[in-house]
Amino acid sequence: MKRIVFALSMLACATHIAAQDISYYTPGSDEGIVYFLPKTALEVNIIATHITYQPGELCQYANQYLRMNNISSQPEMHWEIKRIEVRSAGVPDSTKAYIIKLKDKSAMSNVELTNNGLIKAINTTAPDIQKAEYVLEKPQHHENPRQYMTEEILLAGSSAKMAELTAKEIYNIRESKNLILRGQADTMPKDGASLQLVIDNLDKQEKALTRLFSGTTDREDKVFTIRIPANEPFSDKTALRFSSLLGILPADDLAGTPIYISLANTVPLPPATTENEKKKKKLEGAIYNIPGKGKVTVTYEGKTLFEDELPITQFGTTEVLVEDLFKKVNTRVVFNPETGSILKIDKD
Repeated sequence: MKRIVFALSMLACATHIAAQDISYYTPGSDEGIVYFLPKTALEVNIIATHITYQPGELCQYANQYLRMNNISSQPEMHWEIKRIEVRSAGVPDSTKAYIIKLKDKSAMSNVELTNNGLIKAINTTAPDIQKAEYVLEKPQHHENPRQYMTEEILLAGSSAKMAELTAKEIYNIRESKNLILRGQADTMPKDGASLQLVIDNLDKQEKALTRLFSGTTDREDKVFTIRIPANEPFSDKTALRFSSLLGILPADDLAGTPIYISLANTVPLPPATTENEKKKKKLEGAIYNIPGKGKVTVTYEGKTLFEDELPITQFGTTEVLVEDLFKKVNTRVVFNPETGSILKIDKD
């Protein structure tokens, strides 16, 4: 029974076996290493911020004592779109499955694949490509203002009296900071580090007490990701929807406003000639992609939130790295697993 070594079982490890002839893969037809070239999917990443406001205990006195206007006495929650980014993501193309047939002697003796069977390298190990992680905003720790209240404030008989005394304490803290910064305080810190420590502590007290009037606002970022096929150009396709109350929603949820995405082929390649097609069918060497380019635009409520040109394999072509390149010398090839293109070729 013939043995097929599937790429999907490679788990991103280098396979040290003899391999030479490459052909289109047909299940059960031959033994060897099966690998895929990728096709492009558009990975849409939307960073949305969930904003929560909690009114302060003394919010109704904010304007009277601290001249803070438009302070709401009602809790609020809403969403905002912070950022949208689109990346090219490589997924296995079932129409571009190839088998490297096993032989005793070969100049292509080491093949490295990704977890899902995309080719990464021949006769070498591909460097790990780390995707840039997003820096997400998270809710900040808020000091308990009561730990900075004086005894007089805590014993106040009414919220109005508490507001008056708290405001006086805030003004005293501000005055203390000004005296220290001007060098006019009765007791000055001994050095710069001590000065900064005192100022930081006074800032912390002021902010905590001020939140009794202004309330607290927390911001938390969340990433929403969707992949959209890029098989052909399209215009104003609904990727997702957005609601300031509900956040990011599926494309078919009419509770939100559409976020549109468009894809245009910016560098159309000439059609392949019959002669070139015949040469490709022979597959005398390693098969790789030459991706085309596509302009991706994302809009929301008439505003462009993302626009860039990305590599799109479906807009490109497939070529053959001739087998002669691997004869007599140790040729090392590194591929881009997201596009199937060649990143680097080395020879001994």
